[in-house]
Amino acid sequence: MNQTDTPVRSGMVAIVGPPNAGKSTLMNALLGQKISIVTPKPQTTRNRILGVVNDEGYQIVLIDTPGLHKADQPLNREMVRIALESLSEVDAVLFLLDASASLPEKLQAEKDRELSEYMARLQAPAILILNKVDLLDKEKLLPLIEMYARIHPFQAVLPMSALHADGTERLIAEILQILPLGPRYYPDDIPTDATERFLAAEIIREKIFLQIGQEVPYSSAVLIESFKEETEKGMVTIHAAIVVERTSQKGIIIGKGGGTLKRIGTAARRDIEKMMEQKVLLKLWVKVKKNWSQDERFLKELGYF
Repeated sequence: MNQTDTPVRSGMVAIVGPPNAGKSTLMNALLGQKISIVTPKPQTTRNRILGVVNDEGYQIVLIDTPGLHKADQPLNREMVRIALESLSEVDAVLFLLDASASLPEKLQAEKDRELSEYMARLQAPAILILNKVDLLDKEKLLPLIEMYARIHPFQAVLPMSALHADGTERLIAEILQILPLGPRYYPDDIPTDATERFLAAEIIREKIFLQIGQEVPYSSAVLIESFKEETEKGMVTIHAAIVVERTSQKGIIIGKGGGTLKRIGTAARRDIEKMMEQKVLLKLWVKVKKNWSQDERFLKELGYF
């Protein structure tokens, strides 16, 4: 019996929670490498992204999901659907909240009601993670744990800082208390099932969020139009279109003298080269597709449906 056939603690674990709670940061911390893009802006993640944590005695298949929020646009509704669908497909759920986020009493009560509604959908044991505790006054932590423990019978309530990977070992130990013995679903050397083409598009999208401080990133998408590995040259050539909804947004992304687009391209190319461990020629351009975020056919082309 080889290592792949030997039963280990294994299973699917969804990371869910509201926007900007740190879900992608937690995914990357548990993997020990960057798979999910991370920005300070909420609702950065649009797809389910899978990451695999391997060890001699276990394999944890993590699913990073879009943030749970009230949605009215087709793209946002699909993002929430993806996240909620994950709740019924997994062996365990990590429900992540920003412990440092302070809300007025009325809004906090509304947030707690929403949390209860999400919890009612759970079909698997859940661990509540109070993230960003490094930003929280210590005397507020215990009342917070007690408050959320009353909302749902969580398997555990863990304070941690995903950004600093503080608390990851304890979290893995709690996950392993839930997961059954079973097979490894993926080979040991595969950290994600996402294609390099998909990850390249995500990296470009991350740089748009980081380079542009307005609402424009939410109206932008990245479409990889060509992804060619040239073995003889030892490089990859990528042609990608940044799609926006209005002409004014195109001007913002291009920037004065093309400066903003150049910065996006340079930053993205460096990260894609790091990911692929070879030289990359990245060619970016911007095109306008009016109201693309409400066009279900185009959303399917982008892989959101």
